[in-house]
Amino acid sequence: MTSGNLLTDTPELYELRFPDHEHLAARWAESVLDAHGAGSRVLDIGCGTGRDAAWLHHRAGRRVTGIDTSEAMLVHARTHHPGPDYIRADMREFDLGHRFDAAICLDSALLYCHTNTDLEAFLSRCRRHLTPGGLLIAEMRNAAFFLGRTEPFDALRTDTVTRNGVTHTSRTTLRIDHGAQLLRRTRTWTADDGSPPVEQHSAWRLLFPQELRHLLAAHGFEVLALYDRPGPRTEPAWTHGIAPADTVDSDRLHLIARLTETSNT
Repeated sequence: MTSGNLLTDTPELYELRFPDHEHLAARWAESVLDAHGAGSRVLDIGCGTGRDAAWLHHRAGRRVTGIDTSEAMLVHARTHHPGPDYIRADMREFDLGHRFDAAICLDSALLYCHTNTDLEAFLSRCRRHLTPGGLLIAEMRNAAFFLGRTEPFDALRTDTVTRNGVTHTSRTTLRIDHGAQLLRRTRTWTADDGSPPVEQHSAWRLLFPQELRHLLAAHGFEVLALYDRPGPRTEPAWTHGIAPADTVDSDRLHLIARLTETSNT
């Protein structure tokens, strides 16, 4: 058995496993950008395969730059979702030399900041790269959802996806590392072509709504909205015109924050 991240290393498989044919994530982000009057320059932090960045670039007329640490994802993005500028950079250390009107951080990318030092560095980078009044928009798992719930940990989750005639099966378990405040995932992939299994380990920082508000305020951001649904990964999913709920109890959390006019001067 080997270790690796099969989905990160195989972007085509990632898009098959997590399809978004209706571009819900990008359309949700655009609805927020439009509602809050954001300018055209958008930074997509943790852009992955580039499908959201490219939709915003071509369909919404934004000038998008995407950053990610995975070279495989960036190569896929440049080839299959061209248009935006794609740059290899760490979300805690990037220095792009210019500012943006908004930064988006979708699909729990923010939660790869595992430590308080990571989070401080990420928010400092965002503050440095946003214009005064710029937006930070994020969509992620919600730590509050796991309070008192055991169902996410009670059963092995099995999923399958087929690529080039080969069926890949994943078996996933979750556990909470309470001391580190991390949601840890172990996922084992097998394939029906006889290739050896691949075991993948990953983790997300569990951020609670009030904790997130405090961190943002400390870095000069005003929280405009923080809610659990609807969003691109909720059930039912977001559709245009539906107002956000006033709850923060479900498994996803959606953040809209504005950098104050004086915080990055």
